[in-house]
Amino acid sequence: MKQDSDLRNNLKSIRTRLGMSQQDLANIANVTRQTISGVESGLYAPSVAITLRLAKALGCQVEDLFWLERDLPEVEAVLAKPLPNGQQLRVSMARVGGQWIAYPLIGKDAFRQDMIPADGEGETCTGTNKIRVRLLDDNLDTLHNTVVIAGCAPVISLWARATERWHPQLRVQYNFANSMAALHSLCRGEAHIAGMHLYDPETGEYNTPFVRDVLAGKEAVLITLGVWEEGLLLKPENPMGIRTVSDLVSGGATIVNREIGSGSRMLLEQTLQKEQIPFDAVQGFDNILKSHQDVAQAVVRGVADAGMSTASVATAFGLGFIPLHQSRYDLVILKEYSEEALVQQLLSTLGHRMVHSQFEILGGYDISKIGEVVAIV
Repeated sequence: MKQDSDLRNNLKSIRTRLGMSQQDLANIANVTRQTISGVESGLYAPSVAITLRLAKALGCQVEDLFWLERDLPEVEAVLAKPLPNGQQLRVSMARVGGQWIAYPLIGKDAFRQDMIPADGEGETCTGTNKIRVRLLDDNLDTLHNTVVIAGCAPVISLWARATERWHPQLRVQYNFANSMAALHSLCRGEAHIAGMHLYDPETGEYNTPFVRDVLAGKEAVLITLGVWEEGLLLKPENPMGIRTVSDLVSGGATIVNREIGSGSRMLLEQTLQKEQIPFDAVQGFDNILKSHQDVAQAVVRGVADAGMSTASVATAFGLGFIPLHQSRYDLVILKEYSEEALVQQLLSTLGHRMVHSQFEILGGYDISKIGEVVAIV
């Protein structure tokens, strides 16, 4: 039976995350390999019996494998704040007082700013890095089911929330850290996964040379989260007419910079060196901020005329953007962690439509290679 044009499926992504070939899945589900190929390509709509066998073989729900685009509901909601007509918005939703409320995810509201609940309390002791912690509840299962990611990509929090919705028993703890700090955190055993976006102009490689250097012989796998556009955040409508980093100097623009070890700072330095511009010729080069969000807010407040960040951050804050480079953001996982069930469960969601849809509407992200293993070191 030819597949309905509204029918979508997640079969290939779930199958590949589990390390199955089409023939492997066909054998377990008692169907032909041609059936698997036809379903994955959208040329064949499986029967109810085959659908149930596929879900059982992959250990998931039918709804995880197949869905109808037209099944996605639409509701009428009240905007929590007035905004200009015709503006495309990302929103969060809630039912309040019998009506739907839509909260625009723009500017600072696009980022988590609430206080994070504690799992326990303790007191530090001089001369040691150990601490005795008194847990605040007895839910040890939650602590055992926590995967820790260190990184600086705002989309990690979107991935984490989508994962927790799909796997309620799994908790994802996202610790903010620039690329090098995240990598060192992984090396010290403080995280399961490190996110990074560093480019080595000598080799033309992303991330891998830095991983080899820092991990110093430890085995790790690099998996792509996406490719994002990096460049200059500018005031709306670009009143200074900035087009290149050279314009920062000729126009007397003030910038804010990121700390040593961040991918954004490394890209700025590499771009200035390529243009043969001394670092101290750029006004504000030593004004250091610690996150993409802080850089965007500095430009919004008028503290700076420009700063390095990504296209998706520019969109979230309503700022102008000049692309300078496409950077690949990779997840680095030590081999010993990559084989743990919790980490495998988290990584399996990289192929889920819920994750893809969150990334796609941000803008400035290419997720065509999401979930691909790009290197083993």
